[in-house]
Amino acid sequence: MLDLDESAGLWSLFLSAFISSTLLPGGSEALLLYLATQTGQNTFSLWLVASLGNTLGGITTLALGWWLAKRYPGKAPGKKKHQAALVKARRYGSPILLFSWVPVIGDPLCFAAGWLKLPLFSAIIFIFLGKAVRYAVLLAII
Repeated sequence: MLDLDESAGLWSLFLSAFISSTLLPGGSEALLLYLATQTGQNTFSLWLVASLGNTLGGITTLALGWWLAKRYPGKAPGKKKHQAALVKARRYGSPILLFSWVPVIGDPLCFAAGWLKLPLFSAIIFIFLGKAVRYAVLLAII
């Protein structure tokens, strides 16, 4: 059973990872590495919590794109980064979401996937894979 400190650390990591993967800035990588090196928490648990939180944030951004496309049909997103992401998502489909972890371009890719109504199941799989591999690499190098 987790003690209060471990539980608080995991919840903090989940929230940080979620916020980092929406349209808001965050620093989940720093918190993940701190928890892994300074608290002795289980590395798998840290990886899983960060991956799920970050994936849920990506899904939230995808849902926002889907909702806005439904609410404003016929209008294209005005931001340059969203327009560029739409071009990439149209060209490559759901596999482009393997790059949803990349700063600056990842959030617009998730948004574009929702706007274009890419297949939800495959979009979620590719978002999770991209984000999970990134966290695994971070944990492997410490």
